[in-house]
Amino acid sequence: MKIFLGIGLGPIQTGIFVSGATRGGFDKIIVAEVDEAVKNTVNSTGGVITVNIAAPDRVYQETCPNLELYSPAKPDELEKLIDAAANAAEIATALPSVKFFGATAQWLREGFRRNPNATRYIYTAENDNHAAEKLEKEVGEAFPHTFYLNTVIGKMSDVARGEDCQKRSLVPLAPGLDRAHLVEEFNWILISHAPGIENRRVQNLYVKNDLFPFEFAKLYGHNATHFLLGMLGSIKGLRTMAELAEHPELVAIGRKAFIEESGAALCRKYAGVDEMFTPEGMRKYAEGLIARMQNVYLSDAIDRVIRDIPRKLSWDDRVIGTMRLALSQGVRPVNFAKGALLAARREFGNDPEAIRAGFAALWQTDVSRGEAAEVLDLVLKAEL
Repeated sequence: MKIFLGIGLGPIQTGIFVSGATRGGFDKIIVAEVDEAVKNTVNSTGGVITVNIAAPDRVYQETCPNLELYSPAKPDELEKLIDAAANAAEIATALPSVKFFGATAQWLREGFRRNPNATRYIYTAENDNHAAEKLEKEVGEAFPHTFYLNTVIGKMSDVARGEDCQKRSLVPLAPGLDRAHLVEEFNWILISHAPGIENRRVQNLYVKNDLFPFEFAKLYGHNATHFLLGMLGSIKGLRTMAELAEHPELVAIGRKAFIEESGAALCRKYAGVDEMFTPEGMRKYAEGLIARMQNVYLSDAIDRVIRDIPRKLSWDDRVIGTMRLALSQGVRPVNFAKGALLAARREFGNDPEAIRAGFAALWQTDVSRGEAAEVLDLVLKAEL
């Protein structure tokens, strides 16, 4: 019997891994989920869920059957999850953060001990470049044919709740739930390489021998531009990314930043790695992403895009990290500096000294003073 184990039942899990496992013909799809309302409702419907898919011209639905949800917080259900960990050929973690790995690793380890020589692939989808390594470290024991894989997920998603489901004509995850999962139709999900990975069953996963360049392209290209456009939209009072279509001057700033700043830097840094890291390949990547970001059927909320500003202004994240990458490759990121200044003003106020102090508090690690001064100078001199 082929078993797939999912950990966390958010839209990334349902719209990528559960969907891919359904297409791959697994006999059982078992999911660890701590939300009792979600767990009980899905189980009461016979384990059938519905995912809403945002295409460029419509929203349609995909149904995934044969799910069994169990909570690791309940001893009798935890035992079923441990058994699933022992026997699952493929596992996907899709938790809010790698910070949740500790408790999960405990019962995964117990399951792996029961079947130590099984071949299993674990896809980590926590938007962390080293999520696989972190989970392996938390498990803390070596199993010869257990492989932890990183992912690059450029698929945008959302959870709609309450009246928002009705307003957007979205089908709930299961009948009786007050929430719906919405994912975009784009389905090019990258994973790292492991021996025998060509035998995987989960569909729509694409192997890259060297995943790091694509991870950086996601963070410093996709995520950085998404945030920049979100900040530009916010100062115009826009509610969704789709409304940017009515402001071509803002979209032009994002396109220029993506192609001529982060894109140019990525092409210089990773020249020869893949066709994507060529001027034409990067232009196609950027144009496609910017169009997808404005999908009216996805209706991505700007407040969601620009949330958690302190994390996004940190030294290595999508705002400052992108500017540093550009500068390291001889590119001046003047457009990304606009987004950085808008975000800094929202977080720290308009006073330049308050902005300097705010960044100093965020960058408490051993950063280069010269590099920090160069970045700050660009931010404070950005033309809005």
